[in-house]
Amino acid sequence: MKQAYFRFYSDLNNLLAPNQRGREFPLTFNGRQTVKHLIESLGVPHTEVERIQANGIAIDFSYLVRDGDHLNVYPFSGNGAEADPASLQVPINGEPRFILDIHLGKLARYLRMLGFDTWYRNDYEDPELARLANQEQRILLTRDRRLLMRSQVIHGYCIRSLDPKQQLIEVLQRFNLEDYPGPFQRCIRCNSLLEPVTKVEIEHRLEPLTRKYFDEFHICPDCKQIYWKGSHYERMQRFIHKALHKI
Repeated sequence: MKQAYFRFYSDLNNLLAPNQRGREFPLTFNGRQTVKHLIESLGVPHTEVERIQANGIAIDFSYLVRDGDHLNVYPFSGNGAEADPASLQVPINGEPRFILDIHLGKLARYLRMLGFDTWYRNDYEDPELARLANQEQRILLTRDRRLLMRSQVIHGYCIRSLDPKQQLIEVLQRFNLEDYPGPFQRCIRCNSLLEPVTKVEIEHRLEPLTRKYFDEFHICPDCKQIYWKGSHYERMQRFIHKALHKI
């Protein structure tokens, strides 16, 4: 039997057992084990980790842990490899795109509201989520830590909160998304980019008061949902402003 000593920092402690938080603790193991495997055996997905040190030296996930090692594990900072050459996180190229699991439907709507390309279906299975996240280079958002531990998943985040509005703030903070594509560009229902449509074309689908008081409309080219700047638009604007103010 071998024994190594781990210490996790910042909010990674929230993913550990209570008796392992905020302190160095021993972990007993057999054979040749990578640090990635041991970290995930403790409940911390690799997507949450940005840096690891063994005995004060920067290492990567493939490091084979030795008997007596002291390992420090640091969370994702969002600063990227340019700010931290020891970062283990693969840089995200271009505008971030997301894929969400079955339990995050409201969060998907909020991300689409801000203009982010967000895939969501209520029938995605875990293997398909991991495959699509990898294939399409999307950030996988889920509360299922085991899903994030799949080797196919490169970019991901374990949502902590149960409240969808707080979940949005978490994602904005986690990926430093003060800048976003622009609100009300995407269909909240199906993620497609909206297109302008004349009032005459869709007048037969409008309620009397909407037809009377509004003249500017957009439509989803796929699901045909119609959008206009009614009271819901103002409520969403206030919500977006409040969410971004908390970053």
